[in-house]
Amino acid sequence: MPFIHSSVSVSMTEEQKESIKRKLGENISIIPGKTEDWLMIKFEDNCDLYFRGSKELPSAFIEVKVFGDIKDIAARKMTEIICGIYEKELQIKQNRIYIKYEEVKKWGWNGSNL
Repeated sequence: MPFIHSSVSVSMTEEQKESIKRKLGENISIIPGKTEDWLMIKFEDNCDLYFRGSKELPSAFIEVKVFGDIKDIAARKMTEIICGIYEKELQIKQNRIYIKYEEVKKWGWNGSNL
């Protein structure tokens, strides 16, 4: 049950959203036990993101939430991949991207908790 929420300071086209969604889906299995079949993604563009006191340059804050644990090696690899995707697709430099990983112990789905 992974969930990836992207807040970016730039406008996104539907083509960019689709491309990023596809690439995230292809790579979510880097986190053991996670698949695109259970991946939910949320995009928020045109956000007011201040980084280092300024919002003049494009920035991104990305949250990756998963049910269970994320091994350090998987988080490091995902960070590398996510930063690369957002830099290529949206021209957001990797040094202006923060990624937060959250391990969730309780997750509800289909009228029940896992």
